[in-house]
Amino acid sequence: MRHIVVIGAGQAGSSCVAKLRNGGFDGKITLIGAEAHPPYQRPPLSKAYLMGEMALERLFLRPEAFYAEQNIDLRLGATVSAIDPGAQQIALGDEVISYDDLVLTTGSTPHHLPAAIGGALEGVHVVRGLADVDAMAPRFKAGARVLIVGGGYIGLEAASVAAKLGLEVTLVEMAPRILQRVAAPETSDFFRALHQRNGVMLREGVGLERLAGEGAVSSAVLTDGTTLNVDFVIVGVGIAPATSLAEAAGVALDNGIAVDSLGRTNVPHIWAAGDCTSFPYRGGRIRLESVPNAIEQAEVVAENLMGAQKEYHAKPWFWSDQYNVKLQIAGLNTGYDRVVTRGAAPGPVSFWYYRGETLLAVDAANDPRGYMIGKRLIEGSKSPAPDVIANPETDMKALLSA
Repeated sequence: MRHIVVIGAGQAGSSCVAKLRNGGFDGKITLIGAEAHPPYQRPPLSKAYLMGEMALERLFLRPEAFYAEQNIDLRLGATVSAIDPGAQQIALGDEVISYDDLVLTTGSTPHHLPAAIGGALEGVHVVRGLADVDAMAPRFKAGARVLIVGGGYIGLEAASVAAKLGLEVTLVEMAPRILQRVAAPETSDFFRALHQRNGVMLREGVGLERLAGEGAVSSAVLTDGTTLNVDFVIVGVGIAPATSLAEAAGVALDNGIAVDSLGRTNVPHIWAAGDCTSFPYRGGRIRLESVPNAIEQAEVVAENLMGAQKEYHAKPWFWSDQYNVKLQIAGLNTGYDRVVTRGAAPGPVSFWYYRGETLLAVDAANDPRGYMIGKRLIEGSKSPAPDVIANPETDMKALLSA
């Protein structure tokens, strides 16, 4: 009986095994996860779950009984220590498991602050897994002082939850502006104003020099010399693809595990999907850190394991929830040279990225219509003139048939 082993029980791993069974694969499937819980959603962790609005069981992507019902061997709290590609085996504790095909859906890991600047002190947290959020949740009490390091979407989402719960929030971003790596100044300006209206102290162009405390963090020294008294710290300074297991097995890396358009690595019978991978995209290679990519790429890999020979064509989209604002992003803004704004706060507003006359991406804040139209235009390689987008009288829906 053919045996497919999937390492990594997150969104991609769960999607892959479900697609295999739904697609009629009747061989043996083993899904291995390092965490004690069955595969769960990550986006609600730092929002609805942290605020107590979502129960643990609602986080689960599928009921735990699903895996037994589908004859999927779910191994939780288990860590694979090595892959032997020649023998087509993995080492799981004292057990050796043979595979016919192996899928790596190992995801990513958050960057931590170095211990040398206080990163190992009690009360310093990252936001990635269920255990991380469970550890920090008791600290979210009105009046507590929290320092958030990093002005990307993770840091801003944490700031919005903390502010809504009545904490005193300071956020520091070393770059000149929040969201500098991922968004235009217009989007940064929108979210800066939003957070300031909600009482968050934003310090842009200021980094963290060190944290201090006797065992537990109690203060922070910033690069401008300011000292802050803090009760806890949240670090949101990015993630890195989890590639060490693959690298040790001789799998090629290129900003993640390098796969081809089918999801295959350079090693026979080893595939990969999700945050841990980079893949071909418009003549280059990209790595996407998003739930849609994890699901869609993993499902394509599952189909190809069943012989489909289907290429994965990413349709990048993302979202972020902060206060009463839902930001929806379509496309990739890399290389933009112009931004067109449509609408204005506090109403629906969207920011349209162009390179020359080519539409690249849209950031839509509380503007689901703008997002959906922008997404369809980008996927259809249609680029309305920038002045047409900026004109409030434009019939946006008509652009789809133009």
